[in-house]
Amino acid sequence: MAVSPVLVIKLVKDSALSVRARLYDDFAEHEIVLNSVLTYWWANNMPPAIKFLELFDSVIKRTVNEIMPHKTLNLKYEVKANQILDKASEIEVNLISVSADDVGFKIENGMFSLSGIRKVEPDFEAKDFETTFDHVIETPDIVLKKYLEMKK
Repeated sequence: MAVSPVLVIKLVKDSALSVRARLYDDFAEHEIVLNSVLTYWWANNMPPAIKFLELFDSVIKRTVNEIMPHKTLNLKYEVKANQILDKASEIEVNLISVSADDVGFKIENGMFSLSGIRKVEPDFEAKDFETTFDHVIETPDIVLKKYLEMKK
């Protein structure tokens, strides 16, 4: 019986999102500290929902690369929000699938919600928004070489 790698997503008291990848006894874990990144995005007038999803992709890519260096990462997830992503103050993410060089990961706790990520303006009108992202993220050869060297 083959052992599948596992990706665990855990929201820690609405203050951090932990991303952990595990294969046999090897694991890597990284956290997104929400208060810090939200403060930065607010101060620089950046759309928090969009920036969070970009960071989420990057953290998954890095975490998986540390236990399983790979050229291609496929991520698929659904996002529901209370407005278009540029203006959303609440999002729900449902991670559907993750695979690295065609090796699929078992996903634990792949659904989480974030609220209060953007200050709601007085004229804010909630409009349900839903989309699915299906990303193919390539690891540059020089970066892949470094991850492979780290694994040795």
